[in-house]
Parts: sequence; structure tokens; C-alpha cells
Amino acid sequence: MFGRVFAIFRKEICHILRDPFTFLMALVMPIIMVLMFGSAIEFNVQNIATAYVDQSKTPASRTFLNLLGSSKYFRLNELRSISGGIKSMESEQAKALIIIPSTFERDVLGNKSGKVQVLLDGTDSTAIGAISGYIGAVQGRAISEICGAPSSQPPVQLVTRFMFNPELNSQWFTIPGLAAVVMAILSIMLTALTISREWENGSMELLLSTPVRPMEIVGGKILPYGALGLLSLLFLYIVARMLYGLPFVGSHLVFLLGSVLFLVAYLGLGLLVSTIVSNQQAAVQMALMIGMMPAMLFSGFIFALEHMPAGFRVFASIFPARWYVQIARDQFLKGSAFLELKQPFAALFASAFVVMCLCVFKFKKTLEK
Repeated sequence: MFGRVFAIFRKEICHILRDPFTFLMALVMPIIMVLMFGSAIEFNVQNIATAYVDQSKTPASRTFLNLLGSSKYFRLNELRSISGGIKSMESEQAKALIIIPSTFERDVLGNKSGKVQVLLDGTDSTAIGAISGYIGAVQGRAISEICGAPSSQPPVQLVTRFMFNPELNSQWFTIPGLAAVVMAILSIMLTALTISREWENGSMELLLSTPVRPMEIVGGKILPYGALGLLSLLFLYIVARMLYGLPFVGSHLVFLLGSVLFLVAYLGLGLLVSTIVSNQQAAVQMALMIGMMPAMLFSGFIFALEHMPAGFRVFASIFPARWYVQIARDQFLKGSAFLELKQPFAALFASAFVVMCLCVFKFKKTLEK
């Protein structure tokens, strides 16, 4: 059995060596995706285009504006009239408009609370909460500096500490999930083409004439692409650690075990697609539909699953990417033990087992599709 599996394995290696596109996908695409997603995706709202109208023109208003402008969150632009500020928001030149009334300094010094009107662009709902929080924090500091003492001392002070990602670095959150997306695309795309290519090239007849069982063909075809998937994961790991300074506090063995189970599930899914669809173009389209889209949308890579409706959370649990992202982020940032991750590991094992059984069952040693 192992000799026949190795023969299929060697045959696939020859196919890969003759196809430079496969090597480019496996080795170059992970680096490109890490550089693109790691640098482009930023969940912390910064450099907010903010227009302001200062009707007070006092030291108090200037202190407030200086505190806003000294942070990295706001990019201030002074306007002379409120109507001009409204037009700047309508033309999307500004996301926020701050109006400081003429009585601002008198109210702050007299009542220890000055009113500032803030108009926000509601079309960008993701930034509204962040902008409101930033301005609220600046407001408290401004009153303290203007009055020379804290404006109010709450009876209970909350001291917040962010665990596992103390700087709230978006790259630390994004890149571990990116491992699932990269391996999902590579494994399902490459294996979806392998059997459909055999049918299109007419070499499937020669393969079916050999004394090889379906399980041995499936195993021989999965092994080389599994090795390529692990190699791409290694490249992604090196770039994440060296270029972005991503920590790894967990166990490499636990991370590798989760990666292997995830790869087996998606490699089997790609082979299942290629056994169903004999045309390479149709196989690629189906692979993208059932491979890349769930890995992007239902894995927690970008959108938090906790905020989705209950039905979508149940639907997302079907896909292996949802569980692998949990393992990858945990091992990079938390470092939980294997037993603490028994649920995602059990889900990955069940997915890999079911997909491989379906793949072997579907692959028939016959010329009839």
C-alpha cells in the first residue's frame, strides 16, 4: 500500500515541478497576502479628517483643540462657518465637525463643564463609536488642564488592562487568521485542479488501469500539496515574526497539529470538488465559492463571530476555518494548552475525517463520472 501511495506521490511531484505556477502560488502568495493584509487592515481608527469652527477664540478653546490635534487620531482643519463645515461633510472631506460656542471658556471656568457640539458622518457606522470615545477622553483632559485641577473625581476608578494584545495592534489580530485564509486558498485550489486536470489531459485512463485503490490515489495526491501548504505556512510564520514582530507564546506542536488537521480537511475538500467537476475552470470556481469565501467571511478572520446572529454562528461552525482561526490566534497570543482547545481540535478532526471519507467514497475507479 505504501509503495503505491508513494508512486502516486512521486507522480504528483513531477507535475508540480513541471508547473512553475504552483510553486509561485505556494511560496509567493503567502508573502504577498501577509504584506497586503497586514499593512492595509487597521481596526484602530486614525487620522480622522475633522473640521472645526472655533467661535470662542479663547485660550480654553485653543487648549481643547491642541489636545485633539496632538493625538494621532484627528487631522484638524479650521473653517470659518458652520455651513462650510456641513458642506465639507457632504463632500466627504471631513468625517466629523466640531463646533465650539462663544461661551465655551466661561462655561468651563464657571461650571467646570463646557459644551462642544460634535457632528459625525453616520454613513461610516464603524468609526462613530471610536470617534465619540476619543473626543470624550480628550474632553476630560481639556477640562482638567483649563481649570488646573480634575473636573470631577468619580467614586470608583476603573483601571483597564488589555490582556494578550496590550497595544491593541490590529496586525496581531489579523495575521494569525490570515494563515487560515492562505492555506485554505492554496490547498483547495491546487487539489481541485489535480483530478480535473487528469480528466482533461486524458491521463486518468492510465491511472485507472493501475492496481491502485481509491484511498491510495487520494493519499498520494494529498501528500505533496500538504507539504506545499505547510511550506507556505512556514513562510507566513517567518514574515509575521520578523517583519511585524508578532509574538508566539503557545506551543509549536499544538499549532502544527491544528495546521495539519486543517490542511487535511481542505485538501480533501479540494479533491472532492475535482471528483465532482471534471472541468478545471468549473473546479476553480467551485473551489473559490466553498473555500475562500467561508474562510474570509465565516472564520472570524475579519468579522467577529460573536456579533453575528445565532443562525450564522451555527452555520460558521461547519467550516474548518472557523476553528483553525481560533487555534492560530490562541497559540500566537494566549498560549492555551491542548486540552483547553479540545473543542476546536475535535471539530477539525471531525471535519477532516468526514471530508476524507466522502472523498474516498466519491472517487470511483471507473471512467464514468
